[in-house]
Amino acid sequence: MRRREFILLLGGAAAWPHRVRAQQTGVPVIGFLSSRTPKEAEYLVAAVHAGLKEVGYIEGENVAIEYRYAEGHTERLPALAADLVSRQVAVIIAGGTSGPAMAATKAVPIVFTTGYDPVSNGLVKSLNRPGGNVTGATFYSGALGAKQVELLTEIARKTATFGLLIYPNSASAESQVRDTQSAARTVGREFQVLTAGTEHDIDGAFVELAKWPNSAMLISVDPFFDSHPTQLIQAAARLALPTAYYLRDFVRAGGLISYGASITDVYRKAGSYAGRIVKGEKPGDLPIELPTKFELAINRTTAKTLGLTVPPMLLATADELIE
Repeated sequence: MRRREFILLLGGAAAWPHRVRAQQTGVPVIGFLSSRTPKEAEYLVAAVHAGLKEVGYIEGENVAIEYRYAEGHTERLPALAADLVSRQVAVIIAGGTSGPAMAATKAVPIVFTTGYDPVSNGLVKSLNRPGGNVTGATFYSGALGAKQVELLTEIARKTATFGLLIYPNSASAESQVRDTQSAARTVGREFQVLTAGTEHDIDGAFVELAKWPNSAMLISVDPFFDSHPTQLIQAAARLALPTAYYLRDFVRAGGLISYGASITDVYRKAGSYAGRIVKGEKPGDLPIELPTKFELAINRTTAKTLGLTVPPMLLATADELIE
């Protein structure tokens, strides 16, 4: 048996006792699929629990959850998704992993979380009536490149070249490049597209951008980057590149600045939707949940390290300042 197959089997076996007890007591089982590590996903799982509680479900009491983590190895996601389907879970919460989940089943309900436009990226037919076995929530951060360019221009005034780091297989790469490039041109800056499909590529992309004088990086929305926050932040720090992110989590971990919707709100809604589906509602009838609030987070310690002064207006409007 191959080592990877053994690891996957072991991960599934660890959940068997919970599944057996759940089946014996008639407790519904929800699948949770993530590209992150269990540690990285802790706060998102807490948000899912909050959403489930809103509709009357508490893990360990009247619902069970089967967790599957790819731990940054996105190539494992198809097998993990297939494993959840084989265990006949009632619904799968696909945390940034809608593609593998949807490829694994057309029957098991799926509740996705995404930073993409779910219609233009082919996840659903309509925001109001998604249809089929899929619904979910989006934080639409992929459409915020222009705002992130604006913020970096304010905090790193000497920036002459913006680089956008994309995952080459991202469903929204083209639209993110188009929007960010347009914003860079509007403020009279050069624009470079850099790609990273592996851990090794991340470091290389930052090194490449650093060859351009007074450059700054923007990280595009993709689950691959969700799974590599430490590497992204360390690469930016090592080369002293001002970098903007799409989630405040990066800033809490040492990144410079972020602007985007609350990912915890998205996962809370995913938990609520999963509970409603368990109760009998059809996923195709549940409208896609859109963000209602966007957050600005700034790490002042990182700014000082980079020799940057945060303008008073940005300080006044930030939702979170990290010292």
